Amino acid sequence: MKKNETKKSRNIKLSESIHFRQTVTGTIGTIVLLLGSIIVLYPLAWMLATALKSDAEVMINPSLIPWKFHWENFAKAWNSAPFDIYLRNTLFLTVCNLVGVLLSNTLVAYGFAKMEFKGKDAIFICVLGTMMIPGMVTMIPSYVLFSKIGWVGTYLPLIVPAFTGSAYNIFLLRQAFMGIHQAYSDAAKIEGAGELKILSKIYVPLARPVLTTIAVFSFNGTWNDYFGPMLYLNDEKLYTLQLGLRTFRGTAGVEWQKFMAASLIVLIPTVILYFFMQKYIIQSVAIGGIKG
Repeated sequence: MKKNETKKSRNIKLSESIHFRQTVTGTIGTIVLLLGSIIVLYPLAWMLATALKSDAEVMINPSLIPWKFHWENFAKAWNSAPFDIYLRNTLFLTVCNLVGVLLSNTLVAYGFAKMEFKGKDAIFICVLGTMMIPGMVTMIPSYVLFSKIGWVGTYLPLIVPAFTGSAYNIFLLRQAFMGIHQAYSDAAKIEGAGELKILSKIYVPLARPVLTTIAVFSFNGTWNDYFGPMLYLNDEKLYTLQLGLRTFRGTAGVEWQKFMAASLIVLIPTVILYFFMQKYIIQSVAIGGIKG
């Protein structure tokens, strides 16, 4: 009896010790996540506070709470430049890049994953090797090339590269396609389906989370791209939203309240997109983790 009671007492103490450790660990984790969230959200809160202040208040009131909320700053910021044209141009570039990225990477990844041809592994290694080349190294040669063929001053240097594939996206999609059982393809081939039909009807639907993630990142990259349009576009009628934000930099300085208001307007689509697509992003990470 005494031995059983002693054993029972030890088990209770051990259980209490484990529970205490889990509580402490959970509390520390919550505090760390809370601090991280504050660090991430503070710049956005500062942007919103600045966007709602008057011109004079921006310089003398460092508080996150404005003395008076100037919601009209958003309308003034939008009307300060032809942002409707900039929005149309940005949407055009974004849609073209999305089509190019999804089409090219899907076709190339399927070829590496499911088709057999001579030198496939060597070519794939070369494709992966391009990830080691910094973008700044190819910037000047690309500009010289596009300049010689007369593409500078047009959207072509910002669209055509999207149709040539990306090493990282190809790798990501290849891993997703390789995780799909070959029996699906074999059954479709017995029914007389060709490679394109197999790809579009079987592999693309099953790899939807990965494709959605690639689409989200491509949208975000094109929407927020500043350097590319700045380098290749010289006509204001072709400007994107990011270039349009330069409107608020005048000879007297930056109109910070309008600049922050316009920046928040430009930021809204990407935030909404991430909010609705985060489920697919998490699924793609889980799929990559399981298959990796």
